[in-house]
Amino acid sequence: MTALPITDGVVLLEVSERIATITLNRPAARNALSSEVLRMMPQILRQVDASDDVDVIILTGTDPAFCAGLDLKELGSTGQNLGSGTAGRTKADSVRGPFPNVTKPLIGAVNGVAITGGLELALNCDFLVASERAKFGDTHARVGVMPGWGLTVLLPQAIGVRRAREMSMTGNFMSADEALARGLVNHVVPHDDLMGFTRRLALDIAGNDQPGVRQIRRTYASIHADAAGWEIEARDGSRWRATQFSPEKVAERREAIQDRGRHQ
Repeated sequence: MTALPITDGVVLLEVSERIATITLNRPAARNALSSEVLRMMPQILRQVDASDDVDVIILTGTDPAFCAGLDLKELGSTGQNLGSGTAGRTKADSVRGPFPNVTKPLIGAVNGVAITGGLELALNCDFLVASERAKFGDTHARVGVMPGWGLTVLLPQAIGVRRAREMSMTGNFMSADEALARGLVNHVVPHDDLMGFTRRLALDIAGNDQPGVRQIRRTYASIHADAAGWEIEARDGSRWRATQFSPEKVAERREAIQDRGRHQ
């Protein structure tokens, strides 16, 4: 199977040198996750994972952001993108998180802010390279939406439970340098070198024995799966949606956040 390039739309795909680069492409909305993005991204990931032309996958965003999380305009009007993302639930194919069950290494190239659901996208990558412009934030508590893609499992694994609690409870942002010092990202590089640096790492991976690479990836995933933690997050997220979530509340909280920003 050959992965065909996608040069237009809300998610782009380029394949070269056995590397597939998937780019979230809603720059005016800071690459926020609309229903369309949430529908296309898994389709493209499955396509490149099945492709004989691809050994490594890179996920990034069109500048200026990596991903601002769920599109709050859509969430506040219909809430449909929350359902599209299956946040807080195990999908029909028994896969948790934002991505389908891919077998190939997935590197996040974080070119700007990675917020809430965008932070969860980053956390679900195998490892991260960050631009000096990158920032990371968990604003679930500000918006009134519960994590559903493993944040309460993956963030403590990356930076420790006390720092994770602080990020989630305050909604404060972490700079790229802080993320490097705390273990959230593997490298911080000048913005203009982000994709070049990430591709060099991808080429290092592609130059290895691919059955061996994929088995090592599966072994890491099995050891660090923490299925019980994912189940607890899914249970609590489901209860929250049933009792506390509504598009109207999200719209109110979004307006309050914007108003606070206008007065700072």
